[in-house]
This record gives sequence, structure tokens and C-alpha cells, in this order.
Amino acid sequence: MNGSSPPNALLYIGTGCPHCGNVLDGLARMVKAGKLARLEVVNVAVGPEAGQAGRVRSVPWTQIGQFQLIGDLSPAEIADWVERAGTGGGWSAYYAHLLENRRLDEVGQSVRDHPATLIDLLRLLDDDAPMGARIGVSAVVEELAGSEPLRAALPQLEQLTLSDSPQTRADACHFLGLAGDPRAVSAARRLLDDDQPDVREIAMETLSMLGETGRIGGTEDEETL
Repeated sequence: MNGSSPPNALLYIGTGCPHCGNVLDGLARMVKAGKLARLEVVNVAVGPEAGQAGRVRSVPWTQIGQFQLIGDLSPAEIADWVERAGTGGGWSAYYAHLLENRRLDEVGQSVRDHPATLIDLLRLLDDDAPMGARIGVSAVVEELAGSEPLRAALPQLEQLTLSDSPQTRADACHFLGLAGDPRAVSAARRLLDDDQPDVREIAMETLSMLGETGRIGGTEDEETL
């Protein structure tokens, strides 16, 4: 792999597991090809300490570099994860994998451990993400309200407010409010003229969170007497 270092891998298997052999074979091929530097294999039936520690709830459980994956992995998928781990990229794909497998707590912990990867999580919003993934992203961002990592993601959030997807524009605008950074006011004000009423409503809420007042359709909001 050009410009990358072969990562290490760890595989937990179980006796009688129907998919463990496939994953083991795929990882072994990566070692033989020099794509993986090291492979450690643990049978949880023989060494149950992994399961008792709560780390491994099902097998096959695979760690390739920094990525912890569950379930059957095809040779092509293994090659992709090895490439991502070796180059230090692939965080968006990793977070999509975790959310798909309902491992929301691990997404939040990973973002806290690697704050710079919040940007990669946010990229999922502009990829036709299913509703379940959007809900997962929102849950993680809610936990980061007012934090420095969320404020640091301001440029990416502002870019997402320009998305063709109304849902993405609304989500990004809401996250700007959660960031609590006054620099987000201009991006939120721009969405007051959005063609979608839901987006305009979120923009008003965001401006309120930021201590600002808004206008819709070019007229100042008037207090109802």
C-alpha cells in the first residue's frame, strides 16, 4: 500500500461459528500478501475472558487497526478495511458500519476519543443516509453540544446547510445551534428564506439558541398583540 503502513489485526472466533472461518481465511491472506503486519486469533470458547469483559458480544469480531468490526466480512471488505486502516482514513465508512449494526455507544466513544473524526461522522448526512443513521448522528451530536469539537466542525456544518437535501440542511442548521458559536448566525439567517417550511422553522429555532432574532420572507417578525 503506497504511503501507508500495514496495520495489525485481532480476530475473535467461536467454536462452531459459521462465518469465523471465512474471516480468518481472508485476514490470513492479507498477512501473506504483506497487507497486514500481524494477526492474532482468539477463540472465545477457550479464552472466555474477552466475552466476560463485555468487549466481544458476538463472533466473528474483528479489529483491523483502529476499526472494530462485527459479523461476516468478505475478502473484498477485509481488503477495504485493511487499506483504510493502513492509510488512516475510512472513518466515515467505519461510523456507517457502527450505526448499521446499532452500536451507537461506540460511535460516541470513538468521536470522544478521536474528536477530529466528528467531521467524518457529519459527512454521513450528505450521503443519502437512512433515517436510522441520521438519528444516530443526531444523538452523538446532541451529546457534544457546546463542545470544542462541535465548534471546530462549524465550516463543515455551514457547508451542509447548502445541501440539496432539505433534511440535511435542517439537521446541519440544528447542529449549528447546538455548537453555540455566534459565527453560525449568518448561515442560519440564510436558511430563513429556504423554500422548505421545516428548514425555515429550524433556522428560527437555531437563531433563538444563538441569542438572535430572525425574519422570514423579508419581513421582521412581529410580536402578536
